[in-house]
Amino acid sequence: MRVVEVTAYGGPEVLMMARRPEPEAGERPGQVRVRLKAAGVNQADLRIRAGRYGVLMGALTPPFVLGTDFAGKLLDPVPGMPEGTRVAGFVPWFEELTGEGTYAEVIWVEPEWLAPIPDDVEFTVAASLPLASATAQRGLDRLALPAGSTLLVSGASGVVGRLAVQYAAAAGLRVVAVAHEGDQHELKVLGAEHCVVRGTPEEIVARVAEAVPEKVDGAFDGAFLGGPLLQAVKDDGAYIALVPDRTPAAERNIRVETVLGKPDSARLKESLEKVAARELITRVSDVMPLEHAAEAHRRAEAGHRPGRIILMI
Repeated sequence: MRVVEVTAYGGPEVLMMARRPEPEAGERPGQVRVRLKAAGVNQADLRIRAGRYGVLMGALTPPFVLGTDFAGKLLDPVPGMPEGTRVAGFVPWFEELTGEGTYAEVIWVEPEWLAPIPDDVEFTVAASLPLASATAQRGLDRLALPAGSTLLVSGASGVVGRLAVQYAAAAGLRVVAVAHEGDQHELKVLGAEHCVVRGTPEEIVARVAEAVPEKVDGAFDGAFLGGPLLQAVKDDGAYIALVPDRTPAAERNIRVETVLGKPDSARLKESLEKVAARELITRVSDVMPLEHAAEAHRRAEAGHRPGRIILMI
């Protein structure tokens, strides 16, 4: 089968097409195979490829296969889902550390990672959701802000931030979204009370202060802005980072945590159903063939446009 391997740490050029044996039924008791139709390109993929997470990689070294999000068809039945069921999920890449990601035609998965894809949801859309949705929901869980609190969401134009805005608004939080120019109206429709245009961290903090002079109760840092964003948070507030290398030191008794998404098939099933019902909006920015994975990484690093880049397989 075709895969895309990280052949060495470096730029997008280290991503190369390769061939690996296709998994055979029954080789891994307890796991099942999924033939992929789409895989998402996440920011973590870029950072792993660039060698930024050396300490977290343990003994795993190139060559390995990146990728967490996926959508495809079951090759092996699981309880409640027969062979051929359209499914989505994500591989907890850092927890597994096998180097077997989703930039591949067929993957092994744990059944509890999977949720069925509703008929009205395309594979590309489904593949944009699993990790982003889990990250947004887990981040809000850890913030634990009561209804009526004010939450700052940076990176609200991207898929994780956009979902965080929607989940937070549904939970009764007052959302201040940091967005690309032109996205303000849509994010307000999705639940943001205030929108500020992205800029330098200092400019963002100043714009947030104009909207919320008393400062926000919590921050969900979907744009990896790091320490400067703490200036927008009240003393004794809360701050969620999404990547270890952009997690600031706590100050002013602000609770600082780093959150990684965890597979939750029940929540993913609910989110996919909300997407089908147009009650939850994700964002796909580009769809590219698997063999163009290097170009997908270049576009993602350049901030080509906000949203998830999807590899078609």
